[in-house]
Amino acid sequence: MRIINRYLAQEILSSTLLVTLGLLAMFSFFDLIQELDSLGHGNYHLGMVLFFVLLSAPGHIYEVTPVAVLLGALYSLAQFARHSELVVMRVSGVSRANIGLALLRIGAIFAVLTFLIGELVTPITEKTAQKMRLQAKNDVVAQEFRSGLWVKDGTSFVNIEEVLPDASLHDIHIYEFDPDFRLRVVNNAKSGFYEKERWNLRDVTQTSFAEKKIRIAHYDQAYWQSVIKPELLNVLLVVPEKMAAWNLYFYIKHLSDNHQKTTRQQIALWSKLVYPIACLVMVILALPFGFLQQRTGGIGAKIFAGIMIGISYQVFNRLFVHLGLLNDWAPIVSATLPTLLFLMGGMAMLVWMEKR
Repeated sequence: MRIINRYLAQEILSSTLLVTLGLLAMFSFFDLIQELDSLGHGNYHLGMVLFFVLLSAPGHIYEVTPVAVLLGALYSLAQFARHSELVVMRVSGVSRANIGLALLRIGAIFAVLTFLIGELVTPITEKTAQKMRLQAKNDVVAQEFRSGLWVKDGTSFVNIEEVLPDASLHDIHIYEFDPDFRLRVVNNAKSGFYEKERWNLRDVTQTSFAEKKIRIAHYDQAYWQSVIKPELLNVLLVVPEKMAAWNLYFYIKHLSDNHQKTTRQQIALWSKLVYPIACLVMVILALPFGFLQQRTGGIGAKIFAGIMIGISYQVFNRLFVHLGLLNDWAPIVSATLPTLLFLMGGMAMLVWMEKR
C-alpha cells in the first residue's frame, strides 16, 4: 500500500503542479496586458511592470490552487482509469476507501501549502507590489472617499487627504470631541510621519472652541498619540481578501472598538480560514470521476467537467460574498456556504457511485 500511495502522490502532485503553472501563466499574462496601460507613467518602466507581475504571482497561486488540485486529480484518475490501473489496484485488494484516503492526504498537503502562501507570502508580496507601483507612478494610496480617508480614533474623527506608499500623511484634519460629542478642538497639519510610537506632525494649526471664544494657534511641529499606526494604514495597500488572517483580525478589532462596520473584513477572515479546506473538497469531487467507467466519458470530457466545477466554485464564492454584504448575512455563512454546498455535492456523488 505504501508503494501505491507514493505512486498516487507522485502522479497527482506532478499533474497539479503542471496545471498550477498553466493557470499562473495565464493570469500573469492578463496582469501584464493590464499593466502595460500604465507603462511610462512616472518612473513605471517595463522592468517594474515585470517585477509587479512577478510579485502578484503568489496571490494567483493562492487563488487557483483548489482548482488546480481538482484538475490535477481528475486528470490523474482519468489516466489511471484509461490504463485500467484502478482496476488492477482494486483486484490487488486496495479498496476505494484506501484510494480515497490516499488522495485526501495529498489534498491535505495542498491545503497546508495554500494556507501558508495565503498567510506568509501573499500579504507581503501584494503590499510590496502595490507600494512599488504607487511610488513609481507618483500616486497616492487609494482613498475611500473623494475627501480622503476617514478614521475614528476614540472620540476623535480623523480625515487624511493623502496617504503615501511610505505611510507618511499629507493634509491631516483631526476633529476632537468631548464625551457629549461637542466639537472641542480641530487640528490641521500639512504633513506627518510616524516615529517612536507617535506621529510627528508638521505645520499644525490648532483651533480650540471654548464656550465664549475661539482660540487659534500655530505650531511648526507637534506630536500626536493615536491608535492609528502605519500597520493599520497598510490595509489600504492590500484588499482584505489578501491580508494575513492575523492582521485582518486586529483590523476588525480596531473597527469594532470604534463601532464601525466590519462585515466585509469578517467575511474575508472566515474565507481565509475556510479556503484551504477547498483543496480537500476538490479531491472529493474528483474521486467519482476517476471510478466512472471509460465508456461514460473520456479524459477530455472529465477535464471539461472539472473546469466547469472549478469555475462554478469560484463564481459561487464571489457571489456569496456580495450577497452576504448586500443582505447582511452572518459572515461565517457567506464564507463557508459555497464550500459546504460543494462538499455535500461531492459526498452525494460518492454515495451514488457506491450504489451503482
